[in-house]
Amino acid sequence: MSEPLDIQPDAHGRYGEYGGRYAPEVLMPALLELERAWRELRVDADFLAELDAYRRDYAGRPTPLYRADWLSERVGATVWVKREDLMHTGSHKINNVLGQCLLARRLGKKRIISETGAGQHGVATATGAALFGLECVVYMGAIDMQRQALNVFRMEMLGAKVVGVDSGSRTLKDAINEAFRDWVANVETTHYVIGSVVGPHPFPWMVKELQRVVGDEARAQILEKAGKLPDVVVACVGGGSNAIGIFSGFVGLDGVRLVGVEPGGLGVETKEHGASLSAGTDGVLHGARTRILQDPDGLIRPAHSVSAGLDYPGSGPEHAYLQASGLAEYTSVTDDEALAAFHAFAELEGIVPALEAAHAIAWLLRERPSGDVLLMLSGRGDKDVETVKALSSR
Repeated sequence: MSEPLDIQPDAHGRYGEYGGRYAPEVLMPALLELERAWRELRVDADFLAELDAYRRDYAGRPTPLYRADWLSERVGATVWVKREDLMHTGSHKINNVLGQCLLARRLGKKRIISETGAGQHGVATATGAALFGLECVVYMGAIDMQRQALNVFRMEMLGAKVVGVDSGSRTLKDAINEAFRDWVANVETTHYVIGSVVGPHPFPWMVKELQRVVGDEARAQILEKAGKLPDVVVACVGGGSNAIGIFSGFVGLDGVRLVGVEPGGLGVETKEHGASLSAGTDGVLHGARTRILQDPDGLIRPAHSVSAGLDYPGSGPEHAYLQASGLAEYTSVTDDEALAAFHAFAELEGIVPALEAAHAIAWLLRERPSGDVLLMLSGRGDKDVETVKALSSR
């Protein structure tokens, strides 16, 4: 097979048995309006040209593919790093935000809301709102606001209002809950820029389509630089937008192994982790059927990760489909392994990775795959320095 599989949801927004649109009646008109708009815009030449221009001239695409020689020597493979950390705002999140802000403008929505865990999506959304002159409100769990204080300040500098969420576990799941409540109350004037491949249809599909630029670029780059497809593509997985973005360039290609690395926290044998694909069960969360962390009564179990961006008790429905169909595999690494990888990558390559991406690096250091390995570096680690410093001083 020379081209990757183009996986699309069915008419009901399902990937096999996963996905769908489990939403309150008051949101259905907005979701249907959004789906109609996206179906038109995703093939609209003027919209795509405008989006490409902003990605290139404002955000910095294409990002480079870098051969990490020192990490390669340590792992025993040739490791190629897709440098999404070099994007404007410091991560892949801006790819999705630019598209959704342009869509909101086409819909006549003047107000943008979003959720954020690690703060990178919140910063990207605040950036997009400033660029297009939109009002912006970002919901963020109170715990995440403490461990990502720098990104809170960045959002506020960009003109966004950051609303702390004190309910539940006070992390990403609860921020999404509050964002949906806001959208229900203000759906006529507001667009919800969801940050990952989660939520009711068409969000998982739309976010994936806006992130697939990463995988398309990476496939062309590695064919040029290595003269072949990678043997392994590895990315961290929380909600899963960075992983689905790079996987989309390689899914179904012969000889290419896709590996998603989830937050193992204190260990999947404990309840202190966020490995919903590796250790969860099927259920519905935030409007879609997927793999989630839940107790025997079906109540959502809190997730745990040293990384705020992976601290979510579910994953995108397309990831659940890729797992069920055998097109991708999912595993986990612990907090300690991720922290060790954070330090190792900084010392070996002179690049401070986001704690999210450090989970994928940790898998490489532990498993030592052979051949050509494509590593998704989803973001930079400036935001995590205080967290790592505090943990290192214990």
